[in-house]
Amino acid sequence: MTDFAAGLLHFLATAFARLPWPWLRGMADGLARLWVARDTRSAKVVRRNLDLAYPGLLPAQRDDLEAAVLRTTSRQAIETLRFWTRPHARNLKLIRETQGVDLFDAAVASGRGVIVAAPHYGNWELLNQWLASRTPLAILYAPPDSDIGEAFLRRVRAAHGDEGRVTQVRAEGPAIRQLFKLLQAGGVAGILPDQQPKAGDGEFAPFFGIPALTMTLLTRLAQRTGATVLLGYCERVGDTPDGPAFALRFEAVPDAAEGVAALNAAVERVARRDPAQYQWTYKRWSIPAPGSALGNPYWPDCYPASAQRAALPTDQG
Repeated sequence: MTDFAAGLLHFLATAFARLPWPWLRGMADGLARLWVARDTRSAKVVRRNLDLAYPGLLPAQRDDLEAAVLRTTSRQAIETLRFWTRPHARNLKLIRETQGVDLFDAAVASGRGVIVAAPHYGNWELLNQWLASRTPLAILYAPPDSDIGEAFLRRVRAAHGDEGRVTQVRAEGPAIRQLFKLLQAGGVAGILPDQQPKAGDGEFAPFFGIPALTMTLLTRLAQRTGATVLLGYCERVGDTPDGPAFALRFEAVPDAAEGVAALNAAVERVARRDPAQYQWTYKRWSIPAPGSALGNPYWPDCYPASAQRAALPTDQG
């Protein structure tokens, strides 16, 4: 049943993504305007994040950036459906510029293993497809809550010739050991470094000047395997009738093995390139540092009513 439902989702996604890009872009922009007009939870999270990360913005500037972030977020979701359901060679033609590919090639050729730290910036699924076109690749991912969602994700990421070249590794203890073995053997792993781990599974380090719980896995992998760490991302640089144009960029992170502060600083540099392309819909600071006066800055406005009701004290009378 799960595989059938995932297959049906894939069929519907494929049919939808075949619409002309100008139509899809118009629908995405309309959805973003609706989010703003209805002040949805996504809009509230973006606004809260921008208040935290850019406290010097004037209200009008923040509103403009919020609208740009939501517009980019909705476009990114539709872009990804197209990338998942079209031949990858066709998708890769949208990469019009490259920077630092020589760093990646040299790191692979060294045989010491490569960790590609891919922030939630631009379109990371297109980056995955480019990497898979060059080398076998392991991708660390947090599984969706739904079994159907996970089956769909596995299906689309292994489609169009990448099956056998992409190993999808759940962010769990036994599977993570695969990454150590892979890197020690000179393989390539892709990790989203700005995904907040569970409480107790990371360390706090500044991100836009605010302590953020940050994964230690990438740092530990680099320390224990000696793998080269590169920051990689596909940045939007324009538009075409067939979709957005991208620049593929790699940057060295020579101090990544020294701790999570260096990793956060690298991600922040990328996010500041074009704040509208960063995933500000994510509750990055929802777990406060010990002793922090900030608390959870998203509570209660950025949570569904059901979560707010569940947090109310039980009536004992």
